[in-house]
Amino acid sequence: MKIDYKIYKDKVYACWQGKNIGGTMGGPYEGQRTTHDVKGFATAAGEALPNDDLDLQLIWLQAMEHEGPKNITAEVLGEYWLSFIVPFWNEYGIGKRNMERGIMPPISGEFHNEWKHSNGAWIRTEIWATLAPACPDLAVRYAIEDAKVDHGMGEGTYAAAFVAAIESAAFVVSDVRKLIDIGLSKIPESTRMAKSIRLVLKCFDDGQTWLEARNAILNENADIGDGWFQAPSNVAYAMLGILYGGGDFKKSMITAINCGDDTDCTAATVGSVLGIMGGTKAIPEDWKNHIGDKIVTVSINRGISWRAINTCTDLTERVVRFAPVVLIENEAPVEICDKTEIPGDIAERFSAPYGTSEETDFMRRSTMSLYENTFTKRFLYATAFVTYNGGNDIAPCMKKSISLKLLNNVKAFGNIPYTVNVKVKLPEGFTADKTDFDVYLPCWTPTSKDCDTKPVEINITAGEKVGAVNRILLEISAVGRYTVGYIPVIFIVR
Repeated sequence: MKIDYKIYKDKVYACWQGKNIGGTMGGPYEGQRTTHDVKGFATAAGEALPNDDLDLQLIWLQAMEHEGPKNITAEVLGEYWLSFIVPFWNEYGIGKRNMERGIMPPISGEFHNEWKHSNGAWIRTEIWATLAPACPDLAVRYAIEDAKVDHGMGEGTYAAAFVAAIESAAFVVSDVRKLIDIGLSKIPESTRMAKSIRLVLKCFDDGQTWLEARNAILNENADIGDGWFQAPSNVAYAMLGILYGGGDFKKSMITAINCGDDTDCTAATVGSVLGIMGGTKAIPEDWKNHIGDKIVTVSINRGISWRAINTCTDLTERVVRFAPVVLIENEAPVEICDKTEIPGDIAERFSAPYGTSEETDFMRRSTMSLYENTFTKRFLYATAFVTYNGGNDIAPCMKKSISLKLLNNVKAFGNIPYTVNVKVKLPEGFTADKTDFDVYLPCWTPTSKDCDTKPVEINITAGEKVGAVNRILLEISAVGRYTVGYIPVIFIVR
């Protein structure tokens, strides 16, 4: 598949400009649970409002540039959170505090996080989509790693997967219904996120008004959290705006804002999706002129290594320069060049369930880690998956268990099996039923494609005294490899 460079660049710029317009227009109404009667901007002309929806993504671009496309994991992005992202509100604060106590992502987004179903992740998916145009599974993979840091495997992470898929596919698919189907194909049908989107579609198909659809969504999700700032409803409001807007940029954005709730997020995503679909010609000239090109940040600790991005133009240039690297490094079947060649059945291809479109070490790690209370640690030749069975709360003399699973990184380091030794190092007073054992790690074969171990359960008993933070260390080594890896397993006294 080939994408014309000029068209691609125009769509990337329209994405950021649409994002900036929506965040500014919706910002004054954020958090109000009533419906509105918005007609346009409530802000003065000439400058955008600061919005974490956009400026957090500047950090992810820097991470991609510094670490490289193959090293973008929840663990790496968690370090960028701690270094560059200032806010401590809601899930941002819970995720950061958990990481500061030594809890690795994505458990940082799971542990005692009442906000894991909220909006913080799907609002920052455009960077993954613009760096992986027409590669929805790749964009989803990055978006999941991002979202897990502060949402674990909550609805917020599924929302990020859904939106990232739509935005990436929108570079070459212009049918809204097909885009929504592509987004739904990447998340489980049982999620509240999927059910909310299907409810929007049903209301629309049944001829209900946008207000009736909005109220149906509100009632459907009234039990989640405190009722607002939750991903299933707000993503549904964004899709509602696009559906009922009928392709009109102004009508779509205003309809989403008039639904209420997290209005800067819903409007910004409407703007970015329609910007990608239609390019700069889809954005009304008067709204372009009102907002200008400037990006105003609110969430960034610039530090000494920050490469400033101050405008949508700057951001576009950085993205389009690096996107070919992302595509090449991931062996994506997309080329950005001087022509466009798009298969006629591309929407159907994009609608394959997440994880089935590529057989790579990266995708295997992603699909194998999509479980609650599970985190991963990569050791070059292998990846470890650790699951807390029953969470990571601890109390004196409490019995807990964890499961350890290992994956052979076949395509990165050759196709050979390993004997892996695991040592369990415990805090004083703690005991375990296994402290030193071997595990056979198979390799891929034509007759058996399994290249992972069965889960090994390790049963742990806390001592009579426990600290506020209790660190168990798993030491991983393999015969024939000099790398020794260490996995911190943290138990917290609530």
